[in-house]
Amino acid sequence: MSDIRTLSESACFGGVQSFHETDSAAIGLPMKFGVYRPPQSGNEPLPMVLCLAGLTCTHETFAIKAGAQQHAARHGLVLVTPDTSPRDTGINGAASDWDFGEGAGFYLDATAEPWRARFRMETHVADELRAIVVEHFGGDDSRVGILGHSMGGHGALTLALRRPGRYRSVSAVAPIAAPTRCPWGQKAFGHYFGPESEAHAAWRAHDASELIRDSARRLPPLLVDQGLGDAFLADGQLLPDALEAACAASGQPLTLRRHPRYDHGYWFIQSVIGDQLAHHARLLDRAL
Repeated sequence: MSDIRTLSESACFGGVQSFHETDSAAIGLPMKFGVYRPPQSGNEPLPMVLCLAGLTCTHETFAIKAGAQQHAARHGLVLVTPDTSPRDTGINGAASDWDFGEGAGFYLDATAEPWRARFRMETHVADELRAIVVEHFGGDDSRVGILGHSMGGHGALTLALRRPGRYRSVSAVAPIAAPTRCPWGQKAFGHYFGPESEAHAAWRAHDASELIRDSARRLPPLLVDQGLGDAFLADGQLLPDALEAACAASGQPLTLRRHPRYDHGYWFIQSVIGDQLAHHARLLDRAL
């Protein structure tokens, strides 16, 4: 049984928002996370949605800023907010840049030194944390969805693609949709996996657009929201058109909603999170 230390609990929309810490076997360090349990929590397990935050965020950011709990309360969804990376790793350079290292784990298991021992966010989120929420917080292991913003959108798409059948609903807000083609992804992958010339397969295996285009595996219908006033869209970091083209080529159902004027921040997330969670509730409520 995992050792769960409760850091705080607060009443919220008839349910409870809490924050916790556990000793991660995957990462070898303590990891913090948040859980929202809606008012329907009781004896029966409830569907749960993993909510993956973006660059520089923590386990608290999405829970505090997205305004998601009111919608989760209405739909009876457990929300889980992992941290975005291990912390206090002691690795030289891990805290030097805002877009790489601590606060920027990219939801993958690193294979290159010195990152491979600590930066194992894929295993932590997809296996370890999921099991904790099922065991301790009333999550239904047969009804799990995943959503994410920016780097977390990349994580939501790739974790679902890399683990077929594990997630019954998937969505993203302004995701890094083709990381092998953008500066953020190239920087992270170059460190976590090594140069593309030496780790080409690993790079492609963590790029949602490449996975969708090349794989026979299919996801549930995707919902993606993108603001057209997003500076990172203009800078070529997000590349939603690449995701749209890959889905069209492979027959993957995708609803890509483009929103004039909205930027990359949490005001945008607050504006679409109701639709995002309704999308998950519809798919998670379906009979197996």
